[in-house]
Amino acid sequence: SIIGKLILAGAGPGDPDLVTLKTVKWLRRADVVMVDRLVSEEILSEHVNSHSQIIYVGKQCRRGISTPQQQINKLIVEYARQGKLIVRLKGGDVSIFSNILDELQTAVEHNIPYEIVPGITAALGAAAYAGIPLTARDHATSVRFLTCYKKDIISEAYWQELARTDDTLVFYMSSETLDMLVEKLTFYKIDESKKLAIAEQATTPLQNIFTCSLYNYNIEAKGKTFLSPSLVIVGKVVALHGLFKWQQNSGNGLHYFEPLTATVASLPGNSTKRKHVSRA
Repeated sequence: SIIGKLILAGAGPGDPDLVTLKTVKWLRRADVVMVDRLVSEEILSEHVNSHSQIIYVGKQCRRGISTPQQQINKLIVEYARQGKLIVRLKGGDVSIFSNILDELQTAVEHNIPYEIVPGITAALGAAAYAGIPLTARDHATSVRFLTCYKKDIISEAYWQELARTDDTLVFYMSSETLDMLVEKLTFYKIDESKKLAIAEQATTPLQNIFTCSLYNYNIEAKGKTFLSPSLVIVGKVVALHGLFKWQQNSGNGLHYFEPLTATVASLPGNSTKRKHVSRA
């Protein structure tokens, strides 16, 4: 039977110029591009060839508006059986808090050839655009990538260890549990020299970076909402933001990545309209 190929590729954290050359080369050759919500429309309009089909398969955690993973898997198999070159384009990097495992398993189970193309993950993009070196000398010798999208995902013993470590902590998908995150770290007596940064829509023209002491959080930020995507950085390195920030906050509450209002994945044979949207 005819079989295509699957390319699992990272689009970077927002700034369309941060997409890799290798991803661009695959986008120019693709028959089908299956794209997540957190991908700049400019990447699609600039680099996807005019004959390819773009299918939006976005997910929106906890909002109930998401393309089911089973449907994404089904699309991959259907298009591969048609001999199509499929680019599965994900925000950031495909291997950091991305649902790549299900799609890899789908490819293996159906004998679909595949390649994995790395991208700049949100932690690296946000830190660079905020002027926060994650492992700055005399501040931190290592960094941890974590998630705290629900309250019971981290054990009490691990919270205690996180409060004591000198590692820089980077939390993905954790802005909605931020009150609890700060409460846990301060309860376990995190060092007062460590600060908190929330990077909102990092690397985009609508970027905002908010910093404060964890012990002043209840006064300065408790209950505040941050636009998706937001990333949380905790550690001594956050103090460097004031010295090395090179991009000013946008100061507005506009969305760079539009929130999902409906699921938009289509089955093969259905038309998918190409969108050209300016995010700036």
